[in-house]
Amino acid sequence: MSHEDQHRLRFRDAMASLPAAVNIVTTEGIAGRCGITATAVCSVTDTPPTLLVCVNRKSAMNPVFEQNGRMCVNVLNHQQEEMARHFAGMTELTMEQRFTLEGWRDGVLRQPILQRALASLEGEIQQIQTIGTHQLYLLEIKHITLADEGHGLIYFKRQFHATFHEAQATTA
Repeated sequence: MSHEDQHRLRFRDAMASLPAAVNIVTTEGIAGRCGITATAVCSVTDTPPTLLVCVNRKSAMNPVFEQNGRMCVNVLNHQQEEMARHFAGMTELTMEQRFTLEGWRDGVLRQPILQRALASLEGEIQQIQTIGTHQLYLLEIKHITLADEGHGLIYFKRQFHATFHEAQATTA
């Protein structure tokens, strides 16, 4: 194995040690409807509210995202691991079947929103860049839906994990 390959694999192992929120990124429009499970999502700025979404260039979803020009980032709660597995391609369900599962509705921008997600952020793609193996989408958020309750779902050491927090006890 070359030094470059070893370095790349060590980087991937290091990134597996970085806990990340699990999201299902969806789109619907003239190019069709699709979605993927993604952890490479982060906040860029709140003025205007913007997210960075990274998708492998080999993904068949890129042309659909690009042509539709809109996305929704659904931040999953701890009970939505099975949905994450479906959209990560870990099950036998087709894309069409994934969207027939209970819990989907249209958002304000007509993007697929997963009910009970901790947050659903619908936006318009403002910029696309290619860096190495990935397409980077800058998504200006136009509408946000927030859940009243729930715990997070993260991906850490190549496995899904639920996050729980305890309310701080106050003493008099």
